Amino acid sequence: MLLESDEYQGGPRRPSDRVFCSELINDGENPYNVRMFKDLEGFLEPGSDEERLAREIDPTRIPQHVAVIMDGNGRWAKSRNLPRLEGHRAGMQSVREIVETSARVGVKVLTLFAFSSENWKRPEREVSTLFRLMVDFLKKEDKVLVKNDFRLRVIGRRDGLPEKARRELDRVETLTRDNQRMVLCIALNYGGRTEIVDAVRSLLADPTVAAIAAADAAMVVDEDAISRRLYTAGLPDPDLLIRTSGEFRVSNFLLWQIAYTEIWITPAFWPEFRKRHFLQAIVDYQKRERRFGDIQPPS
Repeated sequence: MLLESDEYQGGPRRPSDRVFCSELINDGENPYNVRMFKDLEGFLEPGSDEERLAREIDPTRIPQHVAVIMDGNGRWAKSRNLPRLEGHRAGMQSVREIVETSARVGVKVLTLFAFSSENWKRPEREVSTLFRLMVDFLKKEDKVLVKNDFRLRVIGRRDGLPEKARRELDRVETLTRDNQRMVLCIALNYGGRTEIVDAVRSLLADPTVAAIAAADAAMVVDEDAISRRLYTAGLPDPDLLIRTSGEFRVSNFLLWQIAYTEIWITPAFWPEFRKRHFLQAIVDYQKRERRFGDIQPPS
């Protein structure tokens, strides 16, 4: 899993199967090229769609933060006459592949919308299975996260999570807190509106802020004051939001943070989502001009 293997799905890599030529890999003038090409070498099958897409990517313009709404597990299962739970199990393979692809490409923060505050309405068995899959994932992959210098961060209201899941999340967060290569941010019991409400409550509860606000509220109630109290405090806002299953809505996800985020939607259900979809999203993202309300994009 993750960066453990130097094999692609087609079998062991031969010297003649190099995906990227040595001139690209050894381009000393561009350290970004060197890191990305080396990390992708052996991960992509020569001659594949993934290899073609990777060649189109500008390594100097990788989105720093990618957020993903992982949608369509149940519909994927239904289309195959399988129980909904099988869709969630199949979706875990997509999680593994996209975490690895993100790291190899050079993404610094990957945020996955795993369980919303509205998902408690689902059948109890489905909810318990989702958290069991998450706990199993953490127990199996904690050493891999450490080895690959990934940091786990959880956002959402923790007090509503099952105790066993909360314990395991706390353990792996502590274990990986000093890691720096990529932040794997998992949104659990998360709602965008709830996050903003919690940020405002935190602001109002700060005695220093209350004292200053009594004289001039404008001095303390601004965007920065809210941003510093969001669950994602300290992380950059997403550059790219990916949504699977073809739905054209943001589903109460990172409402504050995605004000200027580029949105990429695919009809593929989450269990079908693979590195070629992710690489295509990066290629399409890089074709867009991000102007942030200005006439010209920032230099």
